Amino acid sequence: MKNQTTLRIIYTSDIHGNAMPLLYGTNAPSNLGLAKYASIVKQVRAENQHVLVLDNGDLIQGTPLMTHYVKSHTDKENPMIGIMNRIGIDAGVIGNHEFNFGKKVLLDAIHESNYPWLSANLVNEDDEPYFGKPYCIKTLENGLRIAIVGVTTHYIPNWESPAHIEGIQFKDALETLKYWVKHIQQVEKPHLVIASYHGGFERDIESGEPTEALTGENQGYAMCQEIEGIDILLTGHQHRILTGEINGVLVAQPGNNGIMYGAIDVEFEQVDGTWKVIKKMANINKVGDVPADEDIISYMSELEASTQEWLDQPTGYVDGDMTIKDPFKARVDKHPFIQFIQNVQMEASGADISVTALLNNDSKGFQPVVTMRDIVSNYMYPNTLTVLELSGQDIKLALEKSADYFILDEDGTITVNPTYVTPKPQHYNYDMWEGINYTINVSKPLGSRIENITYKGDALKEDGRYHVVMNNYRANGGGDYNMFKNRPIIKEIQQDMVELILAYFEKHPTVKAEVIRNFSVKA
Repeated sequence: MKNQTTLRIIYTSDIHGNAMPLLYGTNAPSNLGLAKYASIVKQVRAENQHVLVLDNGDLIQGTPLMTHYVKSHTDKENPMIGIMNRIGIDAGVIGNHEFNFGKKVLLDAIHESNYPWLSANLVNEDDEPYFGKPYCIKTLENGLRIAIVGVTTHYIPNWESPAHIEGIQFKDALETLKYWVKHIQQVEKPHLVIASYHGGFERDIESGEPTEALTGENQGYAMCQEIEGIDILLTGHQHRILTGEINGVLVAQPGNNGIMYGAIDVEFEQVDGTWKVIKKMANINKVGDVPADEDIISYMSELEASTQEWLDQPTGYVDGDMTIKDPFKARVDKHPFIQFIQNVQMEASGADISVTALLNNDSKGFQPVVTMRDIVSNYMYPNTLTVLELSGQDIKLALEKSADYFILDEDGTITVNPTYVTPKPQHYNYDMWEGINYTINVSKPLGSRIENITYKGDALKEDGRYHVVMNNYRANGGGDYNMFKNRPIIKEIQQDMVELILAYFEKHPTVKAEVIRNFSVKA
């Protein structure tokens, strides 16, 4: 009879501060977060003999809960760490957003953890790991030796405030992983090597075609192709949902916010006295409607109550009407809420040209009394800001891309292009600009709809250079705005937009609901 065994690996990535099963913008229940995931971990452990539980980074930042914790409760244990300790995970990896609150918050979190943080390529001046250790070995009672090595996208200095990463060197994740996998194979002689990489894929995992500029931010495909000895590559950072195999390496990515988790089964067979991998399978599972773990809910109760009280406090006031009654009209005619967001972006960045979008059709704008909850329900993405240097030609191409949002119906009336509605609503990919004047003529063919672009009263110069502030998603070319990719970065503001809006209200307690009518949309 063959001696066989199975290892179940479950992992999270890009939890982004989602502990509780709710959406803070509305307080509506939602099937996400670590309180529900904790119940799943208990169930998996009850049903499987050999289980590893891992986290792949971007754990401690991303919700109002964590913003409130850092502002008011850092004398207490970091709640995301407290939950992971109670879940009993085996190891974690550092993500880029771990640095957003500064190095002290991160170091305190690591100190509070009952599990190792793996970070092979983040080193000090002596080339030693700055946080935790490069890898760990888990030896099961049947003699199976599992190696887990962690690396983090080394692109972090392009985003993060220098003060938050002082003294840390970000070595190339691919080259570092190559070194440590070879070391682990030679010295540790494991039966399985898991690379946990807070980064994603720079190429399509099936065709190998490039899917982004090869900046080094994401190197997952190259890791599978160039490094011998990796059995499983756990990824994240891109918030994608995928499983597959590249060059014999099983790969996975489980989305974000604790909506889903990765589940990997590895079957082993003992051959000539040693364990050999005979099968690897990966699935991405929904957390779903499993009840939240009562111990986690109890642990979170005090901080959650404090967060809810904070969310309901007034943060600012609006003089006039800044409510959104018709989202389509708010995109065709300049709306005071859009003007407000542009003002926030320009003041925070110093740029005199700004780009933003009405992010979805559920945004209601602001009532006369603005609470923190109003802010997070209207700006629901954890975007930071980037100032790019663009040519006039880049700006014109971007305006033409935005103009694709509109079509004329059979009656010649302006309406939304169906490609922005199905199969997935993408209203956030229609941008409105501030600091320039322009007209969108929907009756013209796609690619030639923009008329009369001016900057400070003069025609925009195609070869001119202009500083433009936008969110980091768009600055990276998100939404197929390829004209922004690889453009010079003048400045990056590492506070997310919710924090910037709050800071704006602190400086301007009452804002006027008014508009500068700098664009028009006509048939």
